[in-house]
Amino acid sequence: MHLSTEEKKNIFATYGEGPNDTGSPESQIALFSIRIKHLTEHLKENHKDHVTARALKALVGQRRSLLDYLIRKDINRYRAIIAKKELGIRK
Repeated sequence: MHLSTEEKKNIFATYGEGPNDTGSPESQIALFSIRIKHLTEHLKENHKDHVTARALKALVGQRRSLLDYLIRKDINRYRAIIAKKELGIRK
């Protein structure tokens, strides 16, 4: 899956501080979540694609690390990103 520059800027503007905020944990978590959704749909059709399954596990781990970082640094920001249902993140 390849996201265009406009799509990424839209994600960063929605979940981060602005369209150029690529480094905040919230914007990275949102980007990872969208990629995870795409890979999950791909694996439903192609269940023998082990390379994609491995990449999916790595993305989930990276997202989990960022969520753990937010818990340690600012619990309110963590609760705000969890509350956004369109990302599909559970506690």
